[in-house]
Amino acid sequence: MPFLRGLLTAVCFFVSFTAAAAAQESHADFVGSGACASCHEAQHGDWLRSQHKAAMQEPSETSVLGRFDGAAFKNGASETIFFKKEGRFFIHAAGPDGKPGDFAVRYVFGVAPLQQYLLELPGGRLQAFGIAWDSRPAEQGGQRWFDLYPDRRLAPGDPLHWTGIDQNWNYQCAWCHSTNLRKNYDPASSAFATSFSEISVGCEACHGPGSNHLAWAASPSTPTSNRGFAIGLARGGVSWRIEDGVAATRTGPPAGDKEALICAGCHSRRQQFSDDPLAAARFYDAFRPVTLEAGLYHLDGQQRDEVYNFGSFLQSRMHGAGVTCADCHNPHSGKLRLAGSAVCGQCHAANVFDAPAHHHHQKDSAGAQCANCHMPTTTYMGVDKRHDHSMRIPRPDRTASLATPNACNACHDGKSAAWAVEALKSWGAGSRPGAQNFAEAFHLADANAPGAQTALAKIVSDDTQSAIARASALQRLSQTPTAAALEAAKGALADKSPMARAAAVAVFANADAATKRDALAPLLSDDTRLVRMDAARALAGEAEAALSEIERASFEKALAEYEAGQRFNAERPESQANLGALYVTRGDPAQARAAYEKALALDPTFAPAAISLADLLRSGGDEAGAEGQLRKAFLRNPESGALAHALGLSLIRQKRLPEAMANLEEAARLAPDDARFAYVYGVALHDAGAAQKAIETLRRALSAHTFDRDILTALASYEAEEGDVAAALPHAERLAELEPEDQSLRAFVNALRAQGPKRDQAR
Repeated sequence: MPFLRGLLTAVCFFVSFTAAAAAQESHADFVGSGACASCHEAQHGDWLRSQHKAAMQEPSETSVLGRFDGAAFKNGASETIFFKKEGRFFIHAAGPDGKPGDFAVRYVFGVAPLQQYLLELPGGRLQAFGIAWDSRPAEQGGQRWFDLYPDRRLAPGDPLHWTGIDQNWNYQCAWCHSTNLRKNYDPASSAFATSFSEISVGCEACHGPGSNHLAWAASPSTPTSNRGFAIGLARGGVSWRIEDGVAATRTGPPAGDKEALICAGCHSRRQQFSDDPLAAARFYDAFRPVTLEAGLYHLDGQQRDEVYNFGSFLQSRMHGAGVTCADCHNPHSGKLRLAGSAVCGQCHAANVFDAPAHHHHQKDSAGAQCANCHMPTTTYMGVDKRHDHSMRIPRPDRTASLATPNACNACHDGKSAAWAVEALKSWGAGSRPGAQNFAEAFHLADANAPGAQTALAKIVSDDTQSAIARASALQRLSQTPTAAALEAAKGALADKSPMARAAAVAVFANADAATKRDALAPLLSDDTRLVRMDAARALAGEAEAALSEIERASFEKALAEYEAGQRFNAERPESQANLGALYVTRGDPAQARAAYEKALALDPTFAPAAISLADLLRSGGDEAGAEGQLRKAFLRNPESGALAHALGLSLIRQKRLPEAMANLEEAARLAPDDARFAYVYGVALHDAGAAQKAIETLRRALSAHTFDRDILTALASYEAEEGDVAAALPHAERLAELEPEDQSLRAFVNALRAQGPKRDQAR
């Protein structure tokens, strides 16, 4: 439920750190935003009116926006009632056991454009209720209750039900809605003692604890780093000047990512592995941001799933030029510094850009607004429109070639992409590629098409590409870590971006032990925790034995950081499964089994842990136990193609072919996007003597997975066996194109070509 982190528009500050300041800050205390008001009256006044101030509140007649008047909200057969009793707010709904009950609203969450309500469950858990209040004006469709999951019928036991693990405030939401949030999960009791020093997002959420700053303010002549803060404001001397009459350039201290990284702690799609304030302020010591992954972003980097602003902004030409969050937003109010297109006019001359000659729309129309063309919106949580911060040139040509969205057709939805392409050409704008020029390479990679690795390597080596684009190319190279991929990633191990270095580590993770040791040992002492612990995790196992004594010490320290990061999220099945995999790698099956079992106790529907536990049992000679584990998990999660597939393989190993075939077929049906499942089912059909059905199955799969090497190999082989050289040859030729260095493939193609004329003559 990472979407809950994105309710607010936030801007924080440019930060700087020194070892002395960090040591000083470790002894500082949080003092609350009220302590800032007397000296910073204007900033405090802005904050009082901000969404940060209202990020989380106690329920009251003024803070609760929803209508708790006894009205019922119906979703299928279920009914939810919102009501008040003795001055308190209650929700009548199905509880963890499926029985209806009355649950008191413990906290109010967010303000606009929607508001959610937190309900309390045992073990210190706060849970976000799945029916929210649309706080927009009625004329915009608001002032109503609505279901955040209208297409699903969620029941207790489902991770997304309000009682489920994926609606847990302590893990999913709390960090970004309060100040000095400490999760305080106790694995022994499976309970939380989550605390915060301030209920909402206060001054110290961005500035850090302020007690030493108050001490400095009482005696400002005392030499103190950053006026008592470990996080120091450093925007002095920065300005933007339009000197060429067109666009501004930055003057002042060198630009950096520090300000954006402070904001990114909440305004990014990321994993968290520490809640220490200093670690969070250094971002990569507490967070792992996602790259431009398929499903989260479109091929060209436009937002798709709930990804917030950071990943988009990193792609932008604005970020590359040194623009920071606070150039556009007031960091205390969260509002734009100027309304509408005027905020862009701070750097882009209005007479050039806010003019019909540029935007080709009627003045003051929707099409004349900068953001509508360059920052199109996507709606999340039903009603929440978020601007894409990659600030891109519309590319309807990519809509035609890659099916990515574009701003032109978002407004002119009755027109085709071809129409938009011609319109741009008529304006003389059709040949402008924009800053994000990696889409075609990512398309090749995601399709496993010929030329993908070469195209990705060019992205990695191009220092004009954004750091997130380079990291995303490396992430794709890690899926097929060939010698060429390793060569491309080698230089990125010293990339200036921790995101790119961590992605380069992933490319080497499946290399041989000697290659890993030579490449990754130096990163055990990287200046960011993310890179250090990723390097240690990749080296764990066989490669660690080759480390020198000094390297071994760094390895143990970095691996301890990795394990601590997983235990920070010990309430999550993913973290327990990660620990289990580490223990398997290091030869400790007992600890691995305990971790996998803990993962399934936390979430019985979590398929990866069930499959890993079954593999562990099988490796210990207990195939029947593996089957039993998979069957139990599949009952809990009957929509999992991965579980059906694993169960089918277990049955094949037990030579129970009819049962196995049914499960392999079910896996291919449940997960049509997974080429592996279709391939294995096709091979199983062939081995069972159903060659024609196997060929038909693989041909259907190939239509969705055009360049899948396994499917192509099986098809070419089976078609050749059946004497259908005309069908086998193009499949073999495509394989040879994908693997040009494979001499056996070339020989196979030549043999098929040689058979063609003979077959024709025989006819």
